[in-house]
Amino acid sequence: MRRLYLQIYVAFLGILLLFGVLVSIAWLLIPTNPQHHPTLDGIGAVLGELLPGPDQPVDELQAALARLGNFFPAHLTVRRADGALLAVVGPPLPAPPSDQTQSGWLRSWSAGPTIALLLPDGRSVVVRWLHHHGTFGWLGALGLLATAIALGAYPIVRRITRRLERLQARVDALGAGDLATRVEVEGNDEVANLARSFNRAVDRIERLVNAQRTILAGASHELRSPLARMRMAVELLQGKDRPELRARLSQDIAELDELIGELLLASRLDTLDHVERTEDVDLLALLAEEGARTEAEVSGEPVSIQGDPRMLRRLIRNLLENARRYAGGSPIEASVVPLNHTGARLRIADRGPGVPEPERERIFEPFYRPAGMRERGDGGVGLGLALVRQIARHHGGNARCLPRKSGGTCFEVELRTVQSVSS
Repeated sequence: MRRLYLQIYVAFLGILLLFGVLVSIAWLLIPTNPQHHPTLDGIGAVLGELLPGPDQPVDELQAALARLGNFFPAHLTVRRADGALLAVVGPPLPAPPSDQTQSGWLRSWSAGPTIALLLPDGRSVVVRWLHHHGTFGWLGALGLLATAIALGAYPIVRRITRRLERLQARVDALGAGDLATRVEVEGNDEVANLARSFNRAVDRIERLVNAQRTILAGASHELRSPLARMRMAVELLQGKDRPELRARLSQDIAELDELIGELLLASRLDTLDHVERTEDVDLLALLAEEGARTEAEVSGEPVSIQGDPRMLRRLIRNLLENARRYAGGSPIEASVVPLNHTGARLRIADRGPGVPEPERERIFEPFYRPAGMRERGDGGVGLGLALVRQIARHHGGNARCLPRKSGGTCFEVELRTVQSVSS
């Protein structure tokens, strides 16, 4: 049973049932109040005077008992000391226990309160008062009461847990990246306090994330200006004046420009819920075009999906550049195949040193680079694979790193057709 409201409700019903059982046991086991015995014995003595004696005919006793029955809404049964039935009004009632020496209440599961009155001559009169519900019994009344309580408790329990379910839905939405989600605060109890705490936490998270995005976007844009000035300075250098400096400066500018482009794309992908612009993209043609830049061996079947062509081009380029950078000069194999008529699977494989298993997920984290790679100065900054996974997820798929049996690394990306949110 996984629903919280059902667990609470069943627990409540269990407590109610246990309470009923304990009350029943107490009714059967706890002795009656001894202060009542003299009163009941007095009533028995009065009845002994009103009823014909044990030596009188049974017909007279029956007639006298019938007259009493006309005055009291009760069933009456007269028995001898040995329990034999003498006279009755209504259905015969059970005889009192043989060890009972005083008048008192009889423990009974049947309907209505029952009293055994012991007469001075040894006979007993068992009296059961009638009530408006017939002989359904106090157990029936207790059952109806329990049913009423159970029915009344259900909407209360459901109302409390429904608020928890709405809170869970908002937590799931926050986990999916919806920073605008909030919980409606209802009432003034612990659940309401939890909703207020959640809203305050989301407000703070949203402010922090927006501040980070603003800083990132602002810094990236601000870097464009000095880049432009550096590029202009390179153009103004004399043609053969220190060509090695000019080449190095041009390379640094290209790498910095690429880094800024990746930062801007990563920041924009963080703010997107859906791909903004889609069109038919021939993945095999796009793979072949980008593969020519890295001399990759391209194979597969023509597959077209609906997606953003610029994002998909960046995804393929980053994978191929990553393979070229770390493959150690080994051939790069790139392929694309259809995937269940709803998308495609890209594979970029190489024969390089491979990626250790503990790092196959970490290499998709922004700015993460395996140990020793930062010192190589190969131009990578650790954003390429993070962008690959972001773009893949924005196209309904994912990216993962797999080992190759004969050595090397294989990056596998699944892509699905997506619908544009703008038309």
